[in-house]
Amino acid sequence: MELNTIKDAFDRVSKKQRLSTSKAQEVVDQVGREIETALAKMQSSADVASALDQKAFLKELSNKLKEIGPINQLEGSLKELNIALSKYAKLLEKSFIPDISKAYRNVDFDSHIVNQIIASHFYRQGLFELGDCFVNEANEPEAATLKFPFLEMYRILEAMKSRNLGPALTWSATNRECLLKNGSNLELKLHRLQFVEILQKGSRGDALQYARRHLTPFAWTHMAELQKLMCGILWAGRLDQSPYAELLSPTDWEKLAEELTQQFCRLLGQSYESPLSVAIAAGIQGLPTLLKLMNVMAAKKQEWQVMKQLPVPVDLGREFQFHSIFVCPVSREQGSEENPPMLMPCGHVLCKQSIVKLSKSSTRTFKCPYCPLEATVAQCRQLYF
Repeated sequence: MELNTIKDAFDRVSKKQRLSTSKAQEVVDQVGREIETALAKMQSSADVASALDQKAFLKELSNKLKEIGPINQLEGSLKELNIALSKYAKLLEKSFIPDISKAYRNVDFDSHIVNQIIASHFYRQGLFELGDCFVNEANEPEAATLKFPFLEMYRILEAMKSRNLGPALTWSATNRECLLKNGSNLELKLHRLQFVEILQKGSRGDALQYARRHLTPFAWTHMAELQKLMCGILWAGRLDQSPYAELLSPTDWEKLAEELTQQFCRLLGQSYESPLSVAIAAGIQGLPTLLKLMNVMAAKKQEWQVMKQLPVPVDLGREFQFHSIFVCPVSREQGSEENPPMLMPCGHVLCKQSIVKLSKSSTRTFKCPYCPLEATVAQCRQLYF
């Protein structure tokens, strides 16, 4: 069942819950107002009223509360909420398969590499104590070396949260050549942010001095941007009221912290996203297809442990595509070194095994399955991605 169906059911439960809460608050407010009104009457006439009058006030309050009928008012909304919750629970039970072991395939894992991946995940998330604990329990002392680069990265990021760009500027200056090779102007962005901070404090002379010392080297390649910054000097201390107020955007700090994290990981030879997180996310997305496949194969009494390739495509979306992949449109098999993609004279591409089956001979011509043109195996050329 599609996740959208589950999401719609959850949204209905959430809506019913909000309506029930709103109704309950409305009833409580009604009861509270009646009680406060009765108390005010009793207090205002406490000196002159008799015990019978007090009882009359209480009886009047009791009658009004009966008219309000708080229980009756709440029963309807609570009943609708309970029905929605019941349907949602049944939908979850029907949609999710509790036993996912059927989609498991026996693969020989290198436990050392797996431990390295897990430890690296904890460290890159800033969970240093948890990473140390895992390294000790897994008896992987070598994995502890992954900790130190990320310690430096989080030290820089913590300083940026406090509006301190010093550590980030030092790191970018140290790695200037590598950043330039990667096509990153991170150092300029950090200096620009520091320049704006000085301007915001109203120190025009300090801002000009900082620009001469740190921004001048970027003049040849970023003249237009530096001209804008120089015009901002005229609005020192009141930059938020100037035509350059966008320089104070708070999102600049967040974007720069994210870019620094990306470049830091790149210089370490690490991906920006944790490999463990990506693998789990891809597994979750592909699991429904695998479970359906297992059910079909179990009904046909087939064993997928001996299969080299899946008989059905598992579409994980472009966010999980890290290199070019070719799937033959005829055999639906993924290209490999033994079965590479082949370009036909007509421009269509098939896997080598499909072309061999269509030709039935190395010299015999065969018709392309997607156009009227004919070709021979010798005319097809292997493609390299």
